[in-house]
Amino acid sequence: MKPVFLIGYMGCGKTTLGEVLARQMGMRYIDLDELIETRQGMSTVRIFEELGEPRFRELEIQALQDSAAMTDVIIGTGGGTPCHGENMALMNRAGITVWLTTSPERITARLLLPEQKCKRPKICHLPDEALLPMVEAELQARTPYYDQAQMQFDSTDIETAEATERTARRLAALLLE
Repeated sequence: MKPVFLIGYMGCGKTTLGEVLARQMGMRYIDLDELIETRQGMSTVRIFEELGEPRFRELEIQALQDSAAMTDVIIGTGGGTPCHGENMALMNRAGITVWLTTSPERITARLLLPEQKCKRPKICHLPDEALLPMVEAELQARTPYYDQAQMQFDSTDIETAEATERTARRLAALLLE
């Protein structure tokens, strides 16, 4: 099967849903940010701080191109991946793109979890009260890119393991149609 690219804003559930979906479909899950971190030997936050966002985007394009050439993989992209260069066109040519959607409030609640906030370079130093307005503004700015996905899927109901399993089954059925 061609690669399945999960796109959407940070906190929309790409990793949570992607890992379960890959297991259910007998495929491999690749988190694009983790692939970059492994290749660079440093966290995404450190890459942003030490090498800068332009260099991160170069590394991201290479990781995306490498992943796009694979088969039987579910790829969780970074929230900004579709918004740079020809990334969205590449993903649409190479495989199936799925925009995971949920409300800005739900995204914010997920991102405010301490284990989530500290690993995200855009928000790790942001005051909590500034997060929702930033999420709303960035979602609005990124929607034209996310809208280019071949399908949209509501990822709101992934708050428990059972709900994530159920949601992944629904998405797998759509992908196999």
